[in-house]
Amino acid sequence: MNAQPAPASRRPADVAPVACDAIELLDLVWDTDRGQEPGSGGSTVSASQLRVLRCLERGDGINLRTLSELLGSPPSSVSRLCDRLEATGLVERGPSPVSRRELTLRLTGRGRGHLRGLRERREESLRRVVRAMPPAARSALRDGLVGFRAALEAGPQAPGERPGDAILSEAAAGAARTASVRRDEASPGSSSGRGANPGAAEPEGAGPR
Repeated sequence: MNAQPAPASRRPADVAPVACDAIELLDLVWDTDRGQEPGSGGSTVSASQLRVLRCLERGDGINLRTLSELLGSPPSSVSRLCDRLEATGLVERGPSPVSRRELTLRLTGRGRGHLRGLRERREESLRRVVRAMPPAARSALRDGLVGFRAALEAGPQAPGERPGDAILSEAAAGAARTASVRRDEASPGSSSGRGANPGAAEPEGAGPR
């Protein structure tokens, strides 16, 4: 018995354009306040800078290399974005606890407040639209978006690409390993110091003395 073809509304080729149209409409709705910060004197945060803020929200304390990998952009370009965000008080740089030659990037309280306020304004915009939808359509939309997010987070990824969560997890694990090595080396009587193990790997970012 031949399998019945999927209804047009269920085929990926038919769903994708509808989703794309909806995203473009959301961009138009949100464009006016994409980066507007109350009390900022009219200054705005660009879409690229907003991506930086979101990455730092998920991976507070990461270094520039990890942030560049998450964004898929050259470190020099990402550094300039961070310079502008630091100048506006949304991001701060600080010394790394695991490497003297690295700096960590963190959101300031103002940066977190900016993201919180932006989400609140966007959610209110969405509520106005969702209220006009029939209950069945609202339920279907919610279920569809939950499934969409799950599929997006699970992949499939492009060849050689890693999900952002994997990059952040690896960065955190690497920092923890390096910190553990430094603690062992600093412990009195430790046999893991450089003198006892000259072949031990240098912490990332450390160069010849």
